[in-house]
Amino acid sequence: MKTYMAKPESIERKWYVVDATGMVLGRLASQIATILRGKNKPSFTPHVDTGDCVIVINCDKIVLTGKKSEQKFYRYHTGYIGGLKETRYDKLLLNKPEFVVYHAVKGMLPHNPLGRNMIKKLYTYKGAEHNHQAQKPEALKLI
Repeated sequence: MKTYMAKPESIERKWYVVDATGMVLGRLASQIATILRGKNKPSFTPHVDTGDCVIVINCDKIVLTGKKSEQKFYRYHTGYIGGLKETRYDKLLLNKPEFVVYHAVKGMLPHNPLGRNMIKKLYTYKGAEHNHQAQKPEALKLI
């Protein structure tokens, strides 16, 4: 019996819509990363991008448990001396909630060229509207 290895030209992709209303950020991000990676399919192959496309709506209604909204920071460095910038997550959720979800999912994907291709299949939106109706996405209920 031979092991099946998926080829990039034989992959069929689906589109899913996930409503993030009232969902915990980390749990949502890990489940979305699994779908983007393709680990929920029987044809999963580690070195091939077999995942599906995911649209996340209502990112502004995401929940952080505990005191994370006050104690958790998004940090980045500008490249200049003393250029460490940080923003609390409660302010980040008010200004750019779609970036919060995007950044959480990106951290759970592989940090290589394959992961950079996988994150391109994630679309995050602040409100309930998205412009991907032509792809006929299926509603996906995550736990």
